[in-house]
Amino acid sequence: MPTADADPGADRGTAPASPSLPPAERAVSVLWSYGKCLGALLPVYLAGYFGFSICFVLFGLLIYLRWKQSRQEKVMKLRSAMYLQENEREFTTERVFRSKRDLPPWVNFPDVEKVEWLNKILQQAWPFVGQYVEKLLVETIAPAIRASNVYLQTLSFTKVNLGEKAVKVAGVKAHTEHDKRQVMLDLHLSYTGDVEINVEIKKYYCKAGVKGVQLHGKLRVILEPLIGDVPLVGAITMFFIRRPKLDINWTGLTNLLDIPGLNAISDTMIMDAIASYLVLPNRLTVPLVADLHVAQLRSPLPRGVVRIHLLEAEDLTAKDTVIKGLINGKSDPYAVLRVGTQIFTSHHVDSNLNPQWREMYEVIVHEVPGQELEVEVFDKDPDQDDFLGRVKVELDIVKKARIVDDWFNLRDVSSGSVHLRLEWLSLLSSADRLSEVIEKNQNLTTKTADLPSAAILAIYLDQAYELPMRKGNKDPSPMVQISIQDAVKESKICYGTNSPVWEDAFTFFIQDPRKQDIDIQVKDDDRTLPLGSLTIPLSRLLETRELTLDQWFQLENSGSASRIYAKIVLRILWLSDDTTPTTPSPRPSTSGSGTSQGGITSDLNSTVPGGLDKPQPTWPQHTTPDQEFATEGVLRIHLMEAQNLIAKDNFMGGMVKGKSDPYVKIRVAGITFRSHTIKENLNPVWNELYEVILTQLPGQEIQFELFDKDIDQDDFLGRFKLNLRDIISAQFIDMWYTLNDVKSGRVHLVLEWLPKVSDPLRLEQVLQYQSQQSYQNKVVPSAAVLFVYVERAHGLPLKKNGKEPKAGAEIIHNNVSHKTKICERSTSPRWDEAFHFLVRDPRDETLTVKLSHSWGQALGALTLPLREVLAEPGLVLDRWLSLDGALPESQILIKVMLKVLDTQLAVCRGAPVGASTDANAGDVMPRWVPSHLDLKHRSGLSIAGDNANSSGQVKLTIGYSTDENRLFIIVHSCRALAACSKDGADPYVSFILLPDKKATTKRRTAIKKRELNPEFNERFDFDFSLEESTQRRLDLSVKNSVSFMSRERELIGKLQLDLDQIDLKAGVTQWYYLVAETV
Repeated sequence: MPTADADPGADRGTAPASPSLPPAERAVSVLWSYGKCLGALLPVYLAGYFGFSICFVLFGLLIYLRWKQSRQEKVMKLRSAMYLQENEREFTTERVFRSKRDLPPWVNFPDVEKVEWLNKILQQAWPFVGQYVEKLLVETIAPAIRASNVYLQTLSFTKVNLGEKAVKVAGVKAHTEHDKRQVMLDLHLSYTGDVEINVEIKKYYCKAGVKGVQLHGKLRVILEPLIGDVPLVGAITMFFIRRPKLDINWTGLTNLLDIPGLNAISDTMIMDAIASYLVLPNRLTVPLVADLHVAQLRSPLPRGVVRIHLLEAEDLTAKDTVIKGLINGKSDPYAVLRVGTQIFTSHHVDSNLNPQWREMYEVIVHEVPGQELEVEVFDKDPDQDDFLGRVKVELDIVKKARIVDDWFNLRDVSSGSVHLRLEWLSLLSSADRLSEVIEKNQNLTTKTADLPSAAILAIYLDQAYELPMRKGNKDPSPMVQISIQDAVKESKICYGTNSPVWEDAFTFFIQDPRKQDIDIQVKDDDRTLPLGSLTIPLSRLLETRELTLDQWFQLENSGSASRIYAKIVLRILWLSDDTTPTTPSPRPSTSGSGTSQGGITSDLNSTVPGGLDKPQPTWPQHTTPDQEFATEGVLRIHLMEAQNLIAKDNFMGGMVKGKSDPYVKIRVAGITFRSHTIKENLNPVWNELYEVILTQLPGQEIQFELFDKDIDQDDFLGRFKLNLRDIISAQFIDMWYTLNDVKSGRVHLVLEWLPKVSDPLRLEQVLQYQSQQSYQNKVVPSAAVLFVYVERAHGLPLKKNGKEPKAGAEIIHNNVSHKTKICERSTSPRWDEAFHFLVRDPRDETLTVKLSHSWGQALGALTLPLREVLAEPGLVLDRWLSLDGALPESQILIKVMLKVLDTQLAVCRGAPVGASTDANAGDVMPRWVPSHLDLKHRSGLSIAGDNANSSGQVKLTIGYSTDENRLFIIVHSCRALAACSKDGADPYVSFILLPDKKATTKRRTAIKKRELNPEFNERFDFDFSLEESTQRRLDLSVKNSVSFMSRERELIGKLQLDLDQIDLKAGVTQWYYLVAETV
């Protein structure tokens, strides 16, 4: 029985804890209780002593009770959330939690996956995360705070504890169907943490802190761009699509923030701080590789624009009742529309349960899927407005349908619906349809004062340089005001610098870019001292390529060297549907006339032959591919030969030198090419051609490795890497590359980034050139590249069992095939996927598209001879095509685009050897002036005979990198240099950029011993603007390295070149004659 008596005894013994305490602690406890009683009575005593009304005491007591209630509610919410999180599976299966709002996302949505393995990793690593955060706060943040303000010199973190509850990922949804060059993840985060962080300022006896935090939201993580090298991902971008829900439990002095009225303000301020970094349109981007355009990832162009027509509402709830509800009145409704941080409020209609607004709004859409339109309807009242219902519409639905014109039932109320017309406006990078768009907008009338926009303008404000100083030669704190008509936006302030870096992005709606200007004002932080100004007419953008300006701008009313760098992009807003947006007809009065819970109904009905009414949406006549469609390029690699390779096949322990059996491996974008093996040759000649379609991604490299073929394990003969960006910049490279990680060896390559043109006449010349070429690996060079965009199909047949098919499309060209995703059951599937193929001769080849149910039952096919595409304007076919082997109405909407690969060798090598190279030779084809090609070397002409005063040639690449804002000069090699002694020469190259003769403009290469055809391959960069670069003159000398007492000639040849004669933006690679020293 001792166990039976133990429980009551234990319960009775827990109440009086004081007897077990030491006498000193008991005395302190009694005094503390006495002090609290005095503290509670002190306000009453002071009120009576000073003659205050008892109302002050009651008011203070009321605030205290409300604060106490708020504290208790926060603590209970935190505890219940922790308990629910710990017992998620148990509560998921209980009936009481089976409503959708209480279930976790992986139960509500089948495409959201549960990732318990990730939560286990987070839970296991959480203590170490806490150690890192504590070290960061104590050793880094606290000293920085103490140094920032004299009043905070005694600040310290007395306790940092992240608790035992880790951040939990309630579900993950992966979006891989939208862009093949990125991985998009939606993480449903849930953090109910027992975090405890205390801060103390000893000088002022202040203590504050946080004890418990709740954070719930959907974090989008984008891994892009995907690259063909470690770490496979170029950068990680994170942001919340909508504001997360935040609840903070304060302690210490910050308890005051829980006072009713202050608690909402404090949480809002914290959420504003989070939103300024992590809520759309703001993004946090972490680059993982070098040479990455972080600005494009941090501030990308919007996905599109949605034009919202708020038309009318019906059957709203009456809120303005009379005599306590005995007599029903009406309401004064108005609507609030939200898309992310964009909020609009309509006018209110007095005393009307069926109001008509007829208002139009335009919102910028940054992310689809993800962003949604939320419409809330309220009743306007003098005190607090009454809620009349809400509706949410996913903008991804609008993007797919292009036009949504429907009635939507209001939620959380007994009755009411709202009529919306939503139009998806695509962004065009050409001004061809601008006049048509403006004419349509003039015919669109609404009750809003703003006219419909014809375009949007995106401005990425990067940095400024050498702004004027303040009085007293002090650095300014610049900020920028950008205004277009009445719209004004401001950048952040960069304190204490005359070369600020803002990295801010802004967007504006433009009614008519032909008549509007951009006004940029650079000011000091007090906004009174002007530092410079700039006015850019938008008509200037209409004349640029892709409606984009990306450059330095000279500031007016500023210093002579004051400049500002910005990227300005204009995009025309185009409604892809052929019909002009008009006000739709009133809602039918019959029940079930298309009302849906946030869905889409077919309000556009057409009558088919026979008099039967059949719902049939208005299908778009042309495809609407993504802006990245057909932006890929083709790299042609011609593996010529190698020299001076290492001999690996040795005999008798290396006493007898043998040779090697070399072959080459080429790796690019996850694709590996391998040459054939040449037996026993240290100077092999391969003459093999390889072609690959590549996306222009930052940091992408091409790796070349040489091996000696052996019976057991192949021996390594060297490697080297090339940056794709350098090849694209040069367009054409013909040079020797030295092998790394070995003693000797070099490889001869011809690399060409092929220009793409839409000229069918050029195709004949390219095909003629190809017919004259032969390669060891039997490859026929491609004459064109084929881009295919499969958007949707319509009217597909049903399965044999009568169910709708799960349709997929297989696109086949020659022996290469690609498959789309499989859509959910529908006779009108939509894929929105793009593919590309290399084409040898489009006159004889065909494209085949096969549709099937889950790659089984055939649903139809399309066979398209590419010669039909050649007959289309611009070599683009974009329309509905009928399917064979299907129903008569079965069609597919497809876009097929041909681009001729305009190889420059078709002209350079097309002429026979020994053909005339005078000035008149270019008259045959004046379009081709390939200045960067080594024409004389390719036609086998003698160099000495072309310039009698020449002492050799030097090969240079001169260009300007707009990404890095630098002038670069690459010294590749020299050839046929004049000998300075019987041993030849020890050449090196030195040059200076005139008119400056400073050390910063002087450069020299390494010395090559006893070599008359030296290779340097050295790059030199100069921090000049493009304008400064064009004012320079290159003074280059090739010299012979001699000793102080030597009588050998030092100067071999000179070259002087004005850089304003070169297209620096395009870059030029060319051989230049060296002028011999005249005596």
